[in-house]
Order: sequence, then structure tokens, then C-alpha cells
Amino acid sequence: MLATFRSVPRTLLRAVRRVQGFAAAGVLLLVAGTLPALAADDASPWDGGARAAVRLVAGMPSAAGEPVLRAGIEIKLGAGWKTYWRYPGDSGVPPRFDFGGSENVERVDVLWPAPRSFSEGDGRTIGYADDVVLPLRVVLRDPAKPAVLSLGIEYAVCEKLCVPAEAKAELRLPATASSHEAALQSNEARVPMPVKLGEGHPLAITAVIREPGPMHPRVVVDVAAPEAASVDLFAEGPTPDWALPVPQPVSVLTPGLRRFAFDLDGLPPGARPEGAVIKLTAVAGDNAIEVDTRLD
Repeated sequence: MLATFRSVPRTLLRAVRRVQGFAAAGVLLLVAGTLPALAADDASPWDGGARAAVRLVAGMPSAAGEPVLRAGIEIKLGAGWKTYWRYPGDSGVPPRFDFGGSENVERVDVLWPAPRSFSEGDGRTIGYADDVVLPLRVVLRDPAKPAVLSLGIEYAVCEKLCVPAEAKAELRLPATASSHEAALQSNEARVPMPVKLGEGHPLAITAVIREPGPMHPRVVVDVAAPEAASVDLFAEGPTPDWALPVPQPVSVLTPGLRRFAFDLDGLPPGARPEGAVIKLTAVAGDNAIEVDTRLD
């Protein structure tokens, strides 16, 4: 029988993020995978089962001599299952990636399509309930030579309970057209656009205010969005060991202007909010933006 775990509460999240994989306090169990054969076309074989499976897909080849190639990590989810974003919210664990076995690869940057929030117990988590492709930017050591992308991923999928999973994939990045280009472009378009405070249309973060609270200082964020749109707001600290609560809507100031708030709780030991730079991500329908703002 496959072992399961319940979502990790925010009070344990800092400890989880200080270790690799899911080996925190014996709470999580890794499910070992085997390395699929090296794919020769534009996608690796799937590695997984009915709950979830992972493969690598290639994008269209770059121009000759271009040092950056496009690819993606495709995660296929079974009906009713979801997986976590880079910041999981009030509980859970984010995916972790290992590209160390790649050939002729200097660096791999993972991009994150806009997620959604879910009610889970007495908190909210952040992730994906549908199949998703995480776009990759693959920086080559030598653009004149072929490259092999190797992936090891540890992640979690959740229905009523959460199940840890592990997958491996390898893909020789092709020099020919890819049949996965449309799916890759679609997910690239969902990646939040970096903007400055007050910028963006029809979606913008217009104000960030820090104010005192009964237990912790509170951050109040105003978001301008189309009146009929459902809006999510997420907050991340300057380092992964910050475990900030998911901002909650507190009021509608005027048509098209929402107010969210969250406590400055979940900071790592010794950290102070003064001067810290946090990342705020707002999602409204097909629009998504992210703003870096300093807590002065």
C-alpha cells in the first residue's frame, strides 16, 4: 500500500524547507522512481501513475548559436488531484528539481504559470488542479554542441490526502520542430508578468501598507482588477524559509478595487520584516502579475 501524509502545517514548513526532498521529521515518504530511457524525439516517456505523471517536453529549437533553449516539465494529474506551486501556502511542500545529470547544460531556470488557491482544512494552499507545463529556460555551456536535459523531481499530489511522489526523465533537446510548442507557449503566457507597484492593466497592485496588529504586524494590499473577476493574491518572503500566510480578502473598496491582508507571521528565527523585500503575485482570470516590494 502506498504511504500517505497529511499536509504539513505552516508551523512545520520552515523545517521542511531547510532539508532536501521530503525528509522532514519523518513526516514524508519518498516514492522511488526509475530513470526512463533517453528520449530521442521531442518528449521523454511519462514517469508516474494514475494519480500523477511527469515528462520533459521540448520547445521549438533556438536560432543557430543561441545559448538558451526552451523546454518544459509537464505534470499530468488524475481527476480530483492537485499539486503545489513554488510556495505551497498554509501547508504542503513545493516541488524540488535536480538537473545535475544534464549534459552541456550550464543552468536551468524554472518558470511558474499562475496558480490558484484551494481551501484545505483551516487554511489555504496554492497550486494546480489541472495538467500544467512548467516552462524551462535551458542555458547551454556550448551552443555548438548537443544537450541532454536530465530531471529528477520530488513533488506531492493531493486529493483527500496528500501523496509524495518522485519522477525522473531525460530528453535530448532536439534540433527539429516540436509538437509540444503550442502547449509550452500557452503555459508561458500564464507566467505572471513582473511589474512595479501601481503598474499593470487591467490588473495592478496599487498599494502595500504595513500596520500594527494584535499579535503580529499586518500587511494590507490593494489590488485593482476587473469588477467581475475572481482575484487571488499570494505573498512570498525574501527566502524560502519565510512561511507567510495566504493573504485574505477583507473588503471591496470601490468597484474594481479589492483589499487583502495578512499577518507577518511565519518568519524564520531572527528575521525582521523591516526592509525585507517580499514578492506579491496577483491572479485574475487570464491576467497575472508579480510585484517586489520593500516592507518599509
